[in-house]
Amino acid sequence: MSEARSRRMGGRAARQALRAAPKNEEDKAVLPGMSGGRYKPLSDFDIERIHRAALDVLEQVGLSDAIPSCVECVTAAGGIYTDDGRLLFPRALVEDTLAMAARDIVLHGQAPGREMELSGYKVYFGTAGAAVHVVDVESREYRDSTLADLYDIARLVDSLEHIHFFQRPLVARDMVQPRDLDVNTCYASVAGTTKHVGSSWVLPEHLQETMPMLHRLAGGEANWRDRPFVSMSSCFVVPPLKFAEDACRTLEAGVRAGMPVLLLAAGQAGATSPAALAGAVVQEIAECLAGLVYVNLIVPGHPAIFGPWPFVSDLRTGAMSGGSGEQAVLMAACAQMGRYYDLPTGIAAGMADSKLPDAQSGYEKAYTNVLAGHSGANLVYESAGMQASLLGCSYESYVIDNDMLGAINRTVRGIEVSDETLSVEVMREVCQNGPGHFLGHAQTLGLMEKEYVYPLVGDRASPKEWREQGASDVLQRARRKVADILCDHYPSHISEATDRELRGMLDIKLPRANMQPGNVRWK
Repeated sequence: MSEARSRRMGGRAARQALRAAPKNEEDKAVLPGMSGGRYKPLSDFDIERIHRAALDVLEQVGLSDAIPSCVECVTAAGGIYTDDGRLLFPRALVEDTLAMAARDIVLHGQAPGREMELSGYKVYFGTAGAAVHVVDVESREYRDSTLADLYDIARLVDSLEHIHFFQRPLVARDMVQPRDLDVNTCYASVAGTTKHVGSSWVLPEHLQETMPMLHRLAGGEANWRDRPFVSMSSCFVVPPLKFAEDACRTLEAGVRAGMPVLLLAAGQAGATSPAALAGAVVQEIAECLAGLVYVNLIVPGHPAIFGPWPFVSDLRTGAMSGGSGEQAVLMAACAQMGRYYDLPTGIAAGMADSKLPDAQSGYEKAYTNVLAGHSGANLVYESAGMQASLLGCSYESYVIDNDMLGAINRTVRGIEVSDETLSVEVMREVCQNGPGHFLGHAQTLGLMEKEYVYPLVGDRASPKEWREQGASDVLQRARRKVADILCDHYPSHISEATDRELRGMLDIKLPRANMQPGNVRWK
């Protein structure tokens, strides 16, 4: 064997040993909360015009269908309730709220190290949605989603590094009563992952029934209020510019219970918001600002996530088009507005129109998530797992999309330029007195994990190696990875004794047998 080949093989062995060694968090190439903000579809002048237009809408058009408690608190602060039942928000009231609203908030997990600091341009990717189906990629059929699916997807996400938080992505259609749906959705989510959880409730009574469970898991109500690990997704408006009665009542209960809230306004351009993209942004910004005023009049400075989510219609058919280029630029523009206000901001991306995790799904998710990450939104919801414009979700997609999000986060991180990374001395060492390659150099070994991200199921083998390994595609590899994870990964942060206690408090529908090794679903 030649000396040069020996040196190359030595470098490979060192790299393989390095990859196999346990990794410290600080040694990873990407971490939760990388700083985005480089993509700006709106000019500074555009932002000012959208802001002024939103204030005009709130002051002159206002919102209808406000519940009495909302009318009372807004009018007491200077708002106007008109004869035709519209609640108007004067400029000064909105501007005063923006001056005192909570910033730099932290969303906690149940385990240490799961915190997300929502400040500046820090970006976190997570799940969300209300899919009513699960995709069976082998049969190409869509089946009803269940509570067991929700728990299994939560624990799948719990093990995936580049999905940073878990918001309920599906509706458990085997839960017949709304109360059972709300209580069990929260239970299955917090049992399946220690990451921060987002959930929702139809009625305040359902939330109030759930809170003792969250207090018990937190170690008491005071601990819960200090470190709430569940946030509420609140669709408090029904676009265009109408409050949603039950959602507003539930929002008030959540705020008083100390739960962070996502103020979600989701008009559909050309249907429930203007077809003009700028107009769609104005409407959702106005609706979210109204929600921000509302929350801060209930509890000043309460942690609220600014969530303008303008969706897109295919104007030929009226169908939602979550994977469109228009969708991508709309959400990025809303993220820019959130950064203009310096508010904790969440947007949605990754909502593929494709029905399967195929090439169309890949490109739709990639460009919507790339623009979202680079826009500087703090939270990117629905970034993984979703198909058919949120009607379905796929186990395999979560694993594939985790690879995608790791790579996207690497682009968000960018390139650090320093005397060390410019590598002049390294080139001198290699080229003048060294082996003529960088394979085994200390810098290469030192940066192998710190500078580079590697896919979990993506293939980088040569064609020859790929054939020798079975010539599989990414979907086949993802299916195997899902089975591997779900056969073994059963989070144990809730003890059996505590779980029995919770089941004594609430009517939990998820069988305990589904929550431990030997589960017949994943043998």
